Amino acid sequence: MATTNKAIDYDVVIAGAGPTGLTLANHLGTLGVRTLVIEKLPALIDYPRGVGIDDEALRSFQAVGLVDAVRRHTVPNQIMRFVDRRGRVLAAIAPTAQPFGWPRRSGFIQPLVDRELAIGLERFSHVSLQLQRSVAGFTEVDAGVEVQVQPVDATGEPAGAVQTVTSRYLVGCDGGRSPVRIASGLSFDGKSESTKWLVIDIADEPIGTPNVHFVLDDEFPHVVLALPHGVLRYEFMVPEGADEAAFESDANVHKLLARVLPPEVKPNVIRRRVYMHHARIAPTFRMGRALLAGDAAHLMPVWQGQGFNTGIRDATNLAWKLALVIKGHAGDALLDTYTQERHAHAGAMIDLSVLVGKIFVPSSPLLRALRNVVGPWLSKLPSLRQYIAEMRFKPMPFFSEGAVVHRGKADAKGLVGKVFMQPRVADASGKPHRLDDVIGLRFGLLSWSARADAWIDADARRIVEQLDALPVVVRPDCQALDRDPPSGGVVLADVDGAFKRWFDEAPGGVVILRPDRIVAAVCKPWELSDTLRTLARRMSLEAPVQQAEPVHVATTATVTLKVAA
Repeated sequence: MATTNKAIDYDVVIAGAGPTGLTLANHLGTLGVRTLVIEKLPALIDYPRGVGIDDEALRSFQAVGLVDAVRRHTVPNQIMRFVDRRGRVLAAIAPTAQPFGWPRRSGFIQPLVDRELAIGLERFSHVSLQLQRSVAGFTEVDAGVEVQVQPVDATGEPAGAVQTVTSRYLVGCDGGRSPVRIASGLSFDGKSESTKWLVIDIADEPIGTPNVHFVLDDEFPHVVLALPHGVLRYEFMVPEGADEAAFESDANVHKLLARVLPPEVKPNVIRRRVYMHHARIAPTFRMGRALLAGDAAHLMPVWQGQGFNTGIRDATNLAWKLALVIKGHAGDALLDTYTQERHAHAGAMIDLSVLVGKIFVPSSPLLRALRNVVGPWLSKLPSLRQYIAEMRFKPMPFFSEGAVVHRGKADAKGLVGKVFMQPRVADASGKPHRLDDVIGLRFGLLSWSARADAWIDADARRIVEQLDALPVVVRPDCQALDRDPPSGGVVLADVDGAFKRWFDEAPGGVVILRPDRIVAAVCKPWELSDTLRTLARRMSLEAPVQQAEPVHVATTATVTLKVAA
């Protein structure tokens, strides 16, 4: 490792201004971390991209105050139907519950959401977004990492001398061809399918459907998706051996659309792009002071719309850990829990996406025939219909190791290591709130009925202060909320009884919530001090690093944000 006397310019440099990089930057900005985001392109991209956003991603945007801006570009509770060539519904994904406070599945227009995330960075004087910059390489030094930043022109060609920026950490959110991952020497295991798909967006939506249809037609499989703002998307499979340029030509685009639209419709095509599906994952998401997130860490087929959402989960998991380390509250080893917690779940999402793709487009005539025969029969089973409709098949995060405390053996059926619910609560005045809005982007020390801080000894209290954890007492809404409040905390009313039901099944009356709303631990009040000490060891809180360097003037100029029209 090299040494340097150069002052640290930033705490974190993020390569890539896609949704993962922009989400990470908003979380770091909210947490007071000096951040530089660099993007090779001259503007945020405006071609067809992700179309499905889930409740976990919306909750992440809620945490940084952007959920209302993002939801302006969504179709809430969008139903996804799988139909045969005659239009018979074989299966439908239509969840209605909102355990995390938001619709489980919404349609959205990603370039518009990316724009809202980029605009959100303007709130932070300590966060800079610089376009037409790429990572040319990086070197770890004793104080952090020296990132070689190459200015580029609008075509991506070098335009000027390489500049060196120093930071504590570098995070590659720079896509499937990630220069950060390549420079780290990490493999990208998996495969890329030979099948390609042409995506076409049409303005002034001529059909009027609010939902999504996967048409399981052996000869002409295609997808129809209703997007916000009157946009309709079609996805068509590119035949094997077809010339890609010819397939996305004006003539062929109109020929394809003529097969799915009435002859009276003259479609207003606004975007088109050919995609290849990939299923790949890096062996680790961390190499020293370089980390990977989003498509740089994993790629998956689009069939469940989880590529975007998986990247948002990465950013949400990583941001608060970086902040604790950079502020000197936790040791560098805390960042090892990022791969521990995120790698297996990302892999599970890849497997699910691959499976759905195999059902939609089976690889052989025999499998297609089997699907066509069995599918209609299975669709008549009520229990199976409900299982699919409620998205019970979707792998949910469960952390058997990492920054969590399991009492005994980790139990996938337990509560620890999973995402906590977000019911409505009310304050003493009766005003309703979402739980996360009360706690904020910080740890929460949540207890049922009685104040948990009464059981914390002096040593454990220092851990609570180090975590900046907010003590929260939840009581039935008929009880007085002004009696025995926790020190420095709040008392909330359990508006609909969700907390009472949750704690009734929990092994204790206290839950430690992380900033990403993962349940770090559940215990009884008298066990809280020891539980906090165990969590502190798991998070390396007993070995804090040096405080961050003083703010230093950046060595590169800020580029004004431009977004393609």
